[in-house]
Amino acid sequence: MTRRPSMTWKAGHDLASRPWQGRVRDYDLFKEVLIGFVVVAAVTLGLAGVFGSPDEPPVTFAAWSSNDPVDFAATATAELGGTSATAQYGPPYNDTHGATQTLGPIDLQSLSGVRLPIDTAKVFVIGPLQTLTSAPSAVARWTSASAAQQARWTDAYAKALAADTGHSLPRPTAAEGPVPAMIASLSAMARSGGLDGALAGQGGFYPLNRTSAILFLGDGQYFNDLAAHQHLTGDQWGMMNETGNTPGQAWLWLFSFFYQIEPFASLPNVDLVVVLIMAALTLLLALLPFIPGLRTIPRWIPLHRVIWRDYYRATGASSASPGADQAGGDQAAASARARDETPAAHVR
Repeated sequence: MTRRPSMTWKAGHDLASRPWQGRVRDYDLFKEVLIGFVVVAAVTLGLAGVFGSPDEPPVTFAAWSSNDPVDFAATATAELGGTSATAQYGPPYNDTHGATQTLGPIDLQSLSGVRLPIDTAKVFVIGPLQTLTSAPSAVARWTSASAAQQARWTDAYAKALAADTGHSLPRPTAAEGPVPAMIASLSAMARSGGLDGALAGQGGFYPLNRTSAILFLGDGQYFNDLAAHQHLTGDQWGMMNETGNTPGQAWLWLFSFFYQIEPFASLPNVDLVVVLIMAALTLLLALLPFIPGLRTIPRWIPLHRVIWRDYYRATGASSASPGADQAGGDQAAASARARDETPAAHVR
């Protein structure tokens, strides 16, 4: 009788198919996991109590307005006048003309449209001031003025702040209108910690949306100086780094590399160019097995045989000449075809 071919990968002489002949004892998996969790939790809490958290303290508006009140006032004035980086960023925050990064007809930033509309004057300045128990009368004077008048007020106060080299706000003048009073109230609100809560509460019932707060902080020089001190800016390989002594994202070295060299570092559309380059390299890597010439590089430069030299030595495979993999594969295929073409019958 002809033996039917086996449909299982296990052979009768395979070690995995033999019954266990050694000693057997009970093992409580739940007990082991519980003990491991308790021990690790106790060690973690103990070390945290002794050394504290390794994370850097959060950057708050209270710290910003206290440590650098002039920079906070200048940033708030730019938000009020619509001249900050966020106010002129373009999609997804606003539709500022010519703000997006383009490369010929490619404009990826505009594909999303204005999905998160942000009026910097209303969101960052007027809105928080209106949450106060008694909103400053300067807010009503500001909102009732024309856009041209508002621009003259903010421009005059911005020039006064730029000329201020001290640590306190300049004395207000009539040419600045209600802007100094509004900025002074917002600074006092920030120092008390109320501005953080007012911005976080704009996202709905749960104060978890920190988008507006991060954008406001990012528009100021204070936050950028902190980032530079931690080596987190783009020209400091910041994409790979982390705050404190925490290891960074080393796998982003190639993405960050282009920001360090010319001509990429000085391009006005460097973000778009780098994204397109990385997309092309990723696509090239994904299609590598299908690209003639590139896929045969391991046969010409057999570095894998050096890495797996113990395996090739144990199996007796040749590692001398390029193309050995192809020759070995052709020989194995020929042997397989010969076996398939030879009639064989196993009689029980």
